[in-house]
Amino acid sequence: MENQTEFVNWLRSVAPYVHAFRGKTFVVAFPGELVTAGGLQVLAQDLSLLHALGIRIVVVHGSRPQVAEQLALRNVEAHFHNGLRVTDSAALECAKEAAGELRLDIEAAFSQGLPNTPMAHSAIRVISGNFVTARPMGVIDGVDLQLTGVVRKIAADVIQPIMNAGGIVLLSPLGFSPTGEAFNLTMEDVAVSAAIALRAEKLIFLSETPLMKDAGDADIRELSSHQAEAVLSAGFLPADAAFYLGSVVKACNAGVSRAHIVPFATDGSVLLELFTHDGIGTMVTYENLESLRQATIEDVGGILKLIEPLEADGTLVKRGRELIEREIHYFSVIEHDSVIFGCAALYPFPKEKMGEMACLTVNPEVQGQGDGDRILKHIETRAREAGLTKLFVLTTRTSHWFLRRGFVLAGVNDLPQDRQQIYNWQRKSQVLIKNLY
Repeated sequence: MENQTEFVNWLRSVAPYVHAFRGKTFVVAFPGELVTAGGLQVLAQDLSLLHALGIRIVVVHGSRPQVAEQLALRNVEAHFHNGLRVTDSAALECAKEAAGELRLDIEAAFSQGLPNTPMAHSAIRVISGNFVTARPMGVIDGVDLQLTGVVRKIAADVIQPIMNAGGIVLLSPLGFSPTGEAFNLTMEDVAVSAAIALRAEKLIFLSETPLMKDAGDADIRELSSHQAEAVLSAGFLPADAAFYLGSVVKACNAGVSRAHIVPFATDGSVLLELFTHDGIGTMVTYENLESLRQATIEDVGGILKLIEPLEADGTLVKRGRELIEREIHYFSVIEHDSVIFGCAALYPFPKEKMGEMACLTVNPEVQGQGDGDRILKHIETRAREAGLTKLFVLTTRTSHWFLRRGFVLAGVNDLPQDRQQIYNWQRKSQVLIKNLY
């Protein structure tokens, strides 16, 4: 950094992430290609930094190129079906050999502690074991995958105490059956299963694939789980990228709140993804279409019932039924058991590429459960999809809530021209603006 001020500003900017991540569980998975590319030492340093910040880490490694190397050394031909290795007994021995070498390399990388390195004075313990129970994948399309398996269970009850004691848990792409058989697994299956079983806050795939692009060759930075499913259905992604995306969708739909696919080619990629606003990869978040959606005319009654108490005490500007009916297409709602518990509206100002979020309301009975944040995230996504670069709100009583979520205080002159003309000077609402890019 060029000066002290820049360093201080940077450190302050990452502080909210440090507070948010402390005590949370992250499952970080990487393919064997990262090791062959020479990235293991740097990754160990970056994950050790996360560990030092109080993040609970589970590491999952892949081994495909290492297994291929072992097969070549033994003059054994590799066989695949739909991208999955057909694991005979010879291939399984190669998988064991590769996993054993990788485990030792990973443990050695986390044992660094030389002065003048990022891991100076660290004393990190990496624990591995028979934490993965597996079963055979069986016959698919008439092809017997033999000793290729799928995860049946992750020993979360054993892993949690290890993390509580400050250890990093290492999982290899091998699993064992109650009868003592070993199975070759995919790194993605192990990582997803671990994230689900451990109720992880994040699942992070460090991938050999570049940043995903949409059909128009634009970067894909953020998707809801249902948007990711639509991308997969469209079929334009390369096979490897689609496999990663399908894995994170499975994790999100099973309760993992956020999953990331991050190209490992960039130095410090995992840190850039976690501690910068835009990141460098693709993030997928869970969104239940049945509970968070764009409003319809049938929702007018529920919206009115929700906002009436806040209109009565002056928190919200009064809106009649006719106005809400005319503007219902601007609204989004969140519901539980067919009852609307929250809403917000997005009014676009395309000329200035700005949008106003108005009427953000959550039923007091469910406040504190994150519905307000979910609605805000949904509105931000709608704004970005509409090509808007800034989101603003006008509020008289809840400015602190928005300030904690990235909005900054602004003035009436910062509003779009059309919005300035209808600003209510009697209410004297505070103006807060958030950059979306």
